[in-house]
Amino acid sequence: MNLGKLVFAQLTQHLPLTTFRRCVARYGGAHKVKSFSCLDQYLCMAFAQLTYRESLRDIEACLRAQAGKLYHMGIKSRVSRSTLADANENRDWRIYADFAQSLIAIARRLYAEDSFGVDLKDTVYALDASTIDLCLSVFAWAPFRSTKAAIKLHTLLDLRGNIPSFLHISDGKLHDVNVLDLLLPEPGAFYIMDRGYIDFERLYRLHEAKSFFVTRAKSNLKAQRRYSHPVDRSTGLICDQTIVLTGFYPRQDFDTPLRRVRFKDPTTGKRLVFLTNNFILPAFTITELYRCRWQVELFFKWIKQHLRIKVFFGTSENAVKTQIWIAVSVYVLVAIVKKRLNLSASLYEMLQILSLTMFERIPLDQLLNKIIADDIQAFAPNQLNLFN
Repeated sequence: MNLGKLVFAQLTQHLPLTTFRRCVARYGGAHKVKSFSCLDQYLCMAFAQLTYRESLRDIEACLRAQAGKLYHMGIKSRVSRSTLADANENRDWRIYADFAQSLIAIARRLYAEDSFGVDLKDTVYALDASTIDLCLSVFAWAPFRSTKAAIKLHTLLDLRGNIPSFLHISDGKLHDVNVLDLLLPEPGAFYIMDRGYIDFERLYRLHEAKSFFVTRAKSNLKAQRRYSHPVDRSTGLICDQTIVLTGFYPRQDFDTPLRRVRFKDPTTGKRLVFLTNNFILPAFTITELYRCRWQVELFFKWIKQHLRIKVFFGTSENAVKTQIWIAVSVYVLVAIVKKRLNLSASLYEMLQILSLTMFERIPLDQLLNKIIADDIQAFAPNQLNLFN
């Protein structure tokens, strides 16, 4: 079926284009557009993400060098950096945000039965934020401190498949805990978060919605022990307690009992204290759930290293958000292709291969299944210089 198709075209054929057109129509993306459609813009920016382009000039040079293949890539218009810059500046970023959310929904269905390291059937999310530093004089719309600007990516990661189910882009000043106000709690789901999200009024909303949370306790937590449950100390557990909050404001915000689990990490010797509103799971499972929170840290590290979200092709808020949402959609698209084609290669390996083979005409499954990880490591040092 894919015989003779470019690798890039084989990848993008997994995009739900009918959904994309609905997103464009929803925000008037085609209004007064005679050439270089929103789809052309999306495909150019997706190409930039997949091949590690550094600038608009870089994108233009690469695609013009392959002008005879643009039609087969799905790009119907001539590509110039000024046209691409104008599109990123003026076309509503919500087109690409909504489209990324539709891809996320597809990916979550595909990975719904995957394991994430803990024997648990419920949905488990890891919540965290990552800051991207910017220049204040250029990105004045994203204030952070007196001398610099920044944006924050607030992400709720579904640990089954490491798919970002929720993403909010804010300026650097927004405190992490405020994002809890934007979440729609899912009954029965677990939300894993660090101490920065401790606000008992907001956590109580999760509790009322029949959701569960697991977080680290702050060192100044004031609480009274009501009951101690037996624990197996050979696993590193110190105690498993039912507590009530005694601080003046916390006890008003969260007036029902909580569970406190103390744990000593056998490898580092570090003592950790966890808080949760779940009294059913074994205490050791609570500690294992919190350990899985590290996946969201790895997600941020991964996309910063392998996708273009630290160097931006435009300086306006619209251009920056457009680039980030297209980067997220590319990440999710590669995850969808990996699952649909039942590929054993990791996302890292797939991106390395794809970055070198966009204009090849090899069937995608054949290409990605036959190259082993050792070959990827050999190619990796040269990937950024391929078209320079």
